[in-house]
Amino acid sequence: MRLLKIDKVAKKAGIPASSIEPYGFYKAKVDPSKIKPRVTDSKLILVTAITPTKAGEGKTTTSIALAEGFGKIGQPAMLCLREPALGPVFGLKGGATGGGRATIEPGEDINLHFNGDFHALTSSINLIAAVIDNSMFQGNPLDIDPERIVWKRAMDMNDRSLREITVAQGQSNGTPHPSGFLITVASELMAILCLAKDEEDFQDRLEQIIVAYTKGGKPLRVKDFRVSHAVMKLMKEALKPNLVQTVEGQPVLVHGGPFANIAHGCNSLIALKLASLLSPIVITEAGFGADLGAEKFLDIVSPLGGLKPSLAVVVATVRALKLHGGVPFEELEKENLMALKEGVENLRVHAENMAKYGLPVLIAINHFKSDTKKETDFLIKWCEENGYRVAFNKGYALGGEGAKDMAKACLDILNEVPSAYRPLIEEGLSIKEKIEKIAREIYRADGVEFSDRALEQISQYEELGYGDAYVCMAKTPASLSDSPKALNVPKGHIIHVRECDLSAGANFVVALTGKVMTMPGLPKVPAAVKMEDEPWR
Repeated sequence: MRLLKIDKVAKKAGIPASSIEPYGFYKAKVDPSKIKPRVTDSKLILVTAITPTKAGEGKTTTSIALAEGFGKIGQPAMLCLREPALGPVFGLKGGATGGGRATIEPGEDINLHFNGDFHALTSSINLIAAVIDNSMFQGNPLDIDPERIVWKRAMDMNDRSLREITVAQGQSNGTPHPSGFLITVASELMAILCLAKDEEDFQDRLEQIIVAYTKGGKPLRVKDFRVSHAVMKLMKEALKPNLVQTVEGQPVLVHGGPFANIAHGCNSLIALKLASLLSPIVITEAGFGADLGAEKFLDIVSPLGGLKPSLAVVVATVRALKLHGGVPFEELEKENLMALKEGVENLRVHAENMAKYGLPVLIAINHFKSDTKKETDFLIKWCEENGYRVAFNKGYALGGEGAKDMAKACLDILNEVPSAYRPLIEEGLSIKEKIEKIAREIYRADGVEFSDRALEQISQYEELGYGDAYVCMAKTPASLSDSPKALNVPKGHIIHVRECDLSAGANFVVALTGKVMTMPGLPKVPAAVKMEDEPWR
């Protein structure tokens, strides 16, 4: 593998040398303020997927392969992805830079400490927490209620032992009070990084974050603690998108990384806007299945950023569909048409959900060697009968050559089928009504059960003037329901909203459903332990 030097990648993308800040030979920051538009009508492709399984769907691999496929057919395109978080890298998922011949490089650098962005975010989050506690220690001039500090510390690692803690224990350390840690990618500051249009918008949103309440119930914001300028200094470089490349030299912008099961799961608007100035086709990916990242991209990110997506690519595999159809993981390589016919219902729901937004849909089947002709023939026929274009992606094994058919299919749809994109969640709905509509239309639930605490919080947020805020659902990625064990398309299920958190700077209410956690734990055998036999140099 011979990578292009980053100045060559920038030139290929149309980024002037004066706009890049190299981080070594193969990575760079890009200053968007110095970019002049090259195109005026960029098309935006959203890559999403069926409900994830341990069989693997390969959504990121498909996104990367699609960019390489466009390169092979001579069609300029730019890929925008999220940055991997260390927690999943060392936890259950491992790296997040694709696989086989469809990767972004330098992969290990991107997976670990990538250009310092997450370090800047984590430091900023913890600076705010430290200043809040110090204000209480120094006489509490803002009358902070120690029981109502809602801002949590963060770290970029899975550590369940830090979910609930007590801080300031011991003598002369301040007022002891309950607290806890989030994983960095679940913090509101990460969401703001990816929703801000520019530095000024980021600072405005930062200052509006509600971090605590007074003993009289008045909200206290970051601006009340006069720390926003210090945070801006920490975040100066992190606000700039990162330029890297696919293994075949196609330009990629990687920036931000909010979790899709907790936050909104999409890369930054700054990167997407930059890509749309440079390339006639922009490809982006939303985290987990279409019920999570894609719903949030289409109901939060696109309306907020003024984006008009042109096409949804829904990724599936024969293996994953058979698992949804009831086949044990150990038997997925055996042909099983009955299970495939059952499991394809999960694909149907995700594809239908994307069509509800007025988007043309391409079904992308990530191809495995174990797929039999009868199984692939069945999927082709199913797609044709249901009115969907289908393409098989062999990018993992063949790189761009294996993704040419997929790229051509996307290009055909972009040229022939106009998008009628519209958000599913229309203006004027209450917070409760928004949650209920997402549960009914996207999760196919029979209803929503709100805890007394959640209803009390919703009422409080509406009284504070946030009744028109977006809703960001926090839900297990392993099911359309809020139970991770309910595969395929659960019937007759209820979504349980246990609490709602206000992210005032991001302007959304996070509805926590089921048992979803904002600080993940490590599995019994973490990916970090599995690395023991790998060379570290």
